[in-house]
Amino acid sequence: MTGQNINKIPFIDDPLVLNEGILKKQEQKFQQLLDQLLASAKEYCADIRLIGSMAFRIKCPDFRSLEYKNLRYLTDLDFICLSPDIYKLQDMFLDLGWVENQNVLRLHGDKRRIFYHPTEELHSDIFIDKLRFCHVIDFKKRLTIDYPTISLADLLLEKMQIVEINKKDLVDTFVLLKQYDFSDEEKEDFINLGYIKSLLSNNWGFYKTFTENLYKGKKLIPQYLDGQDQQEVLDKLDRLNEELQNSAKSFKWKLRSWIGDKIKWYREVEDLQRD
Repeated sequence: MTGQNINKIPFIDDPLVLNEGILKKQEQKFQQLLDQLLASAKEYCADIRLIGSMAFRIKCPDFRSLEYKNLRYLTDLDFICLSPDIYKLQDMFLDLGWVENQNVLRLHGDKRRIFYHPTEELHSDIFIDKLRFCHVIDFKKRLTIDYPTISLADLLLEKMQIVEINKKDLVDTFVLLKQYDFSDEEKEDFINLGYIKSLLSNNWGFYKTFTENLYKGKKLIPQYLDGQDQQEVLDKLDRLNEELQNSAKSFKWKLRSWIGDKIKWYREVEDLQRD
């Protein structure tokens, strides 16, 4: 199998012509496919949680218009699962006619799997136990906090761990911050700032990437939001930065901060070749 055509966007005929109506129709197609996968996962007794762009669309229904305004299209459906369920999900995808990337299975099968849709130009990444990109986010004790997505705090971490953060990731982040406020504990419909502070106060590298992305967000937000939307998100970016700066840091964090960026503080993201 050759993999996806990078010049095509799933459920969009002409990638050069994007507008709100087209993006809404694409979203409806993605929702139908997601519903099928979630229902199948239940039939196979497997726990999965959605990550990525569609997760933000689901969790931020009041501000989808900001996604459309910024021409934020969807590309795939990615999930997190725990290792005991990966073989159930493997059987599920194969029974549904999806095709697995054998190269990824051979080299990274204990950490990540990739399945291609049988007819559409899209794929599904299944991350096992942890999200491993520029920084590692562990889900072994956090997978079932929310449904059908990962928790709001983990959605924020998913975006803010990206060293080379780009427009689509910033737009998703801004929409999340527009939709939700913070709490110092796990609370429905709030971003658990207490968890984020605890995690980053023990990990200088992740803290550095996260806070640098807050700065990038403040600098670039006028390109994507305006008026009251812009001000509300700016206030939350400022609050995040203040809370993180004032949080008590562990000895491990302080020790690593003394070394600083003389040593790379993040992981290089692997470009997995699709077969």
